[in-house]
Order: sequence, then structure tokens, then C-alpha cells
Amino acid sequence: MNFTDLRKFVAPETIFGVGAVDLAGQYAGKFGISKPLVVTDPGVLAAGWATRVMESLAAFDIEGVIFSEITPNPKAAEVMAGVTAYEAGECDGIVAVGGGSPMDCAKGIGIVVSNGGHILDYEGVDKIIIPMPPLICIPTTAGTSADVSQFAIINDTDRKTKIAIISKTIIPDVALIDPQTLMTKSPYLIACTGMDALAHAIEAFVSSAHSPMTDVHALEAIRLVHGNLLESFLHPEDMELKAKTMLGSMQAGLAFSNASLGAVHALAHSLGGYKDLPHGECNALLLPHVVDYNFSAAPDRFRTIAETMGLDSRGMSTSEIRAWLIEAMTSLRSSLGIKDRLASKGIRASDIPVLSDKAILDPCLVTNPKSANRRDIQVIYEEAT
Repeated sequence: MNFTDLRKFVAPETIFGVGAVDLAGQYAGKFGISKPLVVTDPGVLAAGWATRVMESLAAFDIEGVIFSEITPNPKAAEVMAGVTAYEAGECDGIVAVGGGSPMDCAKGIGIVVSNGGHILDYEGVDKIIIPMPPLICIPTTAGTSADVSQFAIINDTDRKTKIAIISKTIIPDVALIDPQTLMTKSPYLIACTGMDALAHAIEAFVSSAHSPMTDVHALEAIRLVHGNLLESFLHPEDMELKAKTMLGSMQAGLAFSNASLGAVHALAHSLGGYKDLPHGECNALLLPHVVDYNFSAAPDRFRTIAETMGLDSRGMSTSEIRAWLIEAMTSLRSSLGIKDRLASKGIRASDIPVLSDKAILDPCLVTNPKSANRRDIQVIYEEAT
């Protein structure tokens, strides 16, 4: 694209650094919230972060109502249960504490509270008319970036697929991003969410909707995540490494929220909804295969990605750069302990046409740099199986 092309860029107010989690009460007060629904999950509750947020709210005489009936890959029924809890508690705002599941569920709750109906009514782009109640997001993983994005991903269990809801009305009012929340995460969760962040950044950089405004965030995310994820995984006590991966996740979120994504996420949404698998793991298993498919459509962009990941590409042919990049992603994934293939996750040849039929409808596929038909998608799944 040209620098003069018209583009928009949206982002929430963002507070980053150690201690951000303790600002929940202050910001709830600024938004006039007196009784927020605090949306979280059992793991975050057990780790103590939701309690920490409740204490911050109480310090400002704000009474939070806990809603934690959320599982990984938040289900439509869980969103609707949250709506019931919001209305029963006479809440007037939402504070989400957790990874992508609580934050996406919180967005879904806000959508239905303001607009009515069922959360599945809002699948697609710009279907939300009335703004949500005030929303504060406090991420506890370095991966999904739901705290800074205009995306919400909800599992439609009847259709066994994930739906994407995309609208600037669901961008949180403020993101309180505190790297200390990563200290209670398991190594495998850090690995999966980190690969999710890397996929966000790579897909945003090669997206057909990329712009100079998103490129700077995507490349910085690639540098931070690829450069620090493995060390953070190996040294879980190092707060500086945690901060770098969390900052990389934030940068990736700013990039993909505005440039959208591609086939990795389209295929991962279908896969995760079908088998209820961790989203970051799905991305990690698919990323090298999708990059291999997309490379010919944006070789210069993929060269820049490889160079940002540390490759000195002088004198290398395009095919050599392609091979290096795929190997670098595969090697990182393996070093993080993500070594399975789709077959080990229960995917069989008979599942692939079903998965492909769902993936072809995902809005993320619209901005993939290379067009893909059902057979193309089937081949990618087959290669990953």
C-alpha cells in the first residue's frame, strides 16, 4: 500500500507495567462504575489475581460481583449465563481478569447486555449497534491480546465451531497490562499463548489490510516475542523476560486488531471449536504450514519477518529464506514443548472436509495474503496432520 492510502487505527487506553493490576479500582471509579461484574475463571481465581482486583475495587468503595463459570474456548452458553449474572447483580460495568477466555466472554456479556438477543446473533463484522457498558480488561497471559483488540471469539457448541465478532464497539475502555500476572502461569500455557502472539504479529504483517501504522507494531511484536519467548519459558522467574513477552503480545494485538489476521486463525478457529483445543496450541501446529502456503504471495514481507527474527539474508535465495523461516518457527515450537501433530489431537482424515467447510467461512480468511479455496485449506490441514 501507499503511505497516502486511507486507513484507520483503534486502540484502548493502555497502562503497562508492574502494578497495573492494582489500578482496577481507580479506573472503575473514573468510569463511574459502582458495581462491576468481575469476569474471570477458576484458574485465575485460584492464582489470586481476581481477589487482588476485588481488593483494588473495594479500596474505592466499589463492590465487585464475581462471575467465574468460564471454560477454555468460552462457550455461547457461558456468555448468556454471564448476562444473567450481570442483570441479577444489577451491575453497571465489567472488569475482565484472565486470558482470552474471560476477556472474550466479558465482551460477549457486554454486547448482549446493551443490545439484547443472543450472543450468536452478532457473528461477523460491525453487527453491534449500541456500545457496551464500561469494560476494563486485565490480561493474565501474553498471547490473546483481547485486552487491546476489536475481536471476540466465542465457541458455538451446537455447530462445533468458533465464531468471530469484530467491532470497534468491543474495544475495552482501558487495558491494565501487568507482567507479574504471568508468574503464576504454567510453562505450557506460556508456550501456547506466546505462539499465539507470534502468529498474530506474522499474520498482521502479511495481511492484505496491513498499513504503515500496523507494520510498526507487528514487527516490534515479532522482535520481542521471537527474541524472548523461549528464554522466558526456560527462566520462569525472570520478570524482565515476562515483561518483554507481554509487551510483544500487546504490540501484536494492536497490529492484528487493525490489520486483521489470516488463514492460521481461520483454520485454528475451526479446529479449536471442533475439538475444544487450546487456541494457541492450534495456531502453533498450523503456523509453519500456512506460512509455507502464503510465502509466494508476499515473499518480500516474509523476508522482512525472517530478518526481524535474526536472519542475515544477504546472498540467500527466496527459497532458502522460505526454508529458514519455516524451520525457525518449527524449531521454536518444538523447543517450547509443542511437538504434536493434529493426528495426536484426534484429527482424522474424515474430519478434514468438515474443518475446511467451517474455516472457509471465517472472516479472518478475507485478509489472508493468498486466496484459499476449500481444497487449499484441506491440504494445509492434511500437511499438519
